[in-house]
Amino acid sequence: MTRLIAFQVAVLLVATAMPSQQAHGQARKAKPAPDITAAKYGPHERNVLDLWKAKADRPTPVVVYIHGGGFRGGDKSTVSPFLLDHCLKAGISVAAINYRLSQQATFPAPMLDGGRAVQFLRSRAKEWNLDPGRVAATGGSAGAGISLWLAFHDDLADPASKELVARQSTRLSCAGVFGAQSSYDPRFIKKVIGGRAHEHPALLPFYGLKPGEEDSPKAHKLYEQASPINYVSADDPPVFLFYTEGKGPLPEKARPGQGIHHPNFGVELKKKLDPLKIECVLRHLDDYKGKGNPQEAVHREMVAFFQKHFAAKEK
Repeated sequence: MTRLIAFQVAVLLVATAMPSQQAHGQARKAKPAPDITAAKYGPHERNVLDLWKAKADRPTPVVVYIHGGGFRGGDKSTVSPFLLDHCLKAGISVAAINYRLSQQATFPAPMLDGGRAVQFLRSRAKEWNLDPGRVAATGGSAGAGISLWLAFHDDLADPASKELVARQSTRLSCAGVFGAQSSYDPRFIKKVIGGRAHEHPALLPFYGLKPGEEDSPKAHKLYEQASPINYVSADDPPVFLFYTEGKGPLPEKARPGQGIHHPNFGVELKKKLDPLKIECVLRHLDDYKGKGNPQEAVHREMVAFFQKHFAAKEK
């Protein structure tokens, strides 16, 4: 499969992570202009973020939006207008970031960039009226995976660093994600999802693997390091998961990569979180039938989830 085809397939699949507004007869909702545009949070040209600041006298919590695109495409402009609307009305600021893509830097670069963006926002907390103790992440598909990786991974802060940004924590108050892969291990995906989901064309470029390296010790180590579910521990934050793909088995002739947003990713994650008494809200598109535009409905519930957990951490 050529790079172009691989990219097109990845973008096509990530587009299924949220129901289309037009499919539900909804006009596009306008987005306000950000208060800060393309702030540099790191050295690469894609290390930039936009920030919408909630109006408040006190420092506000912030939700970091991380875009999807199979780690090969997408950008911060895809932040949902519903997310912005509900967050800003609730007094929550929103940052939308770009990060390095697979053709620029392989794993763990996207995850590290997500962490760096969180650290950067914390370093600017006083200047931008943000509360560094109340930070959440959100996103779809690849952005959802980065969000979960940050939620469960040990803190990436380097207290001994001479750089202010690097000394900041990467830990989150909570995360709310769409179409998330709780694992990027093809062995896990084959077992839990089935079909040919584990053959998604974005996976090899994400790891920088060549054909024939898929079952090597090098590959296995990368798979384990990249999978959020492997980092779950009792001190991790709560998560909200939303899926739109069908809940049943994949069709017999499923195409390569089909099922990469299957709700079984969320089911398996919830199985690990529930015994640890970490709140894991698992929602599906079916749960919003008859409730108007599902995009608006799920974002309203997700932002209420953010509010609940931000309130628990408010000083």
